[in-house]
Amino acid sequence: MSTKRRVTIAQIAEEAGVSVPTVSKVINGRPEVAPDTRHRVERLLHKHGYQRRVSQDDGPAGLVDLVFAEIESPWAMEIVRGAEDAAHEAGASVVISVLHTHAGPGRDWLERLAARRTDGVVIVASKLSSMVQAQLTARSLPFVVVDPEGEPAPGVASVGATNWHGGLAATRHLLELGHRRIGMISGPADMLCSQARIDGYRAALETAGIEAAPELIRRGTFLVDSGHDHGHALLSLGDPPTAIFAGSDLQAFGVFEAARQRGMRVPEDLSVVGFDDLPLSRSAWPPLTTVRQPLQEMAALAARTVLGMSRGEAPETRRVELATELIVRESTAPPRL
Repeated sequence: MSTKRRVTIAQIAEEAGVSVPTVSKVINGRPEVAPDTRHRVERLLHKHGYQRRVSQDDGPAGLVDLVFAEIESPWAMEIVRGAEDAAHEAGASVVISVLHTHAGPGRDWLERLAARRTDGVVIVASKLSSMVQAQLTARSLPFVVVDPEGEPAPGVASVGATNWHGGLAATRHLLELGHRRIGMISGPADMLCSQARIDGYRAALETAGIEAAPELIRRGTFLVDSGHDHGHALLSLGDPPTAIFAGSDLQAFGVFEAARQRGMRVPEDLSVVGFDDLPLSRSAWPPLTTVRQPLQEMAALAARTVLGMSRGEAPETRRVELATELIVRESTAPPRL
């Protein structure tokens, strides 16, 4: 039986037609390599499954990198809490990076990452480009994507939630209360979770024999202003909805404000359902009926997975979706007759 030999930096350099120091610079994220050369070396590192040799004396770094597109929301804080809890249990710490873009980590961030040691990377609600994937793989850095914006590439570990089921449960709850004209405010069209929640909403309506009216479906961001603006737009229709399912709790709070400004009461005049079950949803007035997304659990699982991968443990499954749950509070009621 033959054993596959481990590829060396020298072999990669020979195949790429470059020097050994050039390959070393690519592996370590050094900037002084021409882009075409870097891409050629990275493709070969990925092709041959190159694994950086780590000294036994190095041991674990005791750090997990948590990378956000944006962090200015209570949603992000729940992710941070979950990751920090899991890291603390493992005797590790969390380093937070904020990109201020949903395009995903770029070369500058990768070079900063290469300048220090880390056990792995958790990327939150961002795109993961093939370039970033190749560079992380070339550096033998495990990574997991939480709530990926798009469909993860084959082999990429990801942790999400059952968004379709959450959309179904929220809409079905409103239908069971007697609502037939139900508005839907979701997030950006290119986000996987947004589309899944809309698909669940459509499925619940279809099962009830109700056609999803295009004018009742709105796409925005998951923030308060978006819920406020789209809430006003829905309530301005000639035949307005009697209930609105918002794609996030923050959007739902915006709908609350839009209804108040129009002299409407929740839930007497308008039922509202959110998504996330942030701590604020329990203290809102009225307390918000919402779909619980297990944000802390998602982040904790991602951090534990990355730490396990750094020890050479393969994930049991590459794609995990944790269950959502409808939490009924006081923002929903039967429609006025």
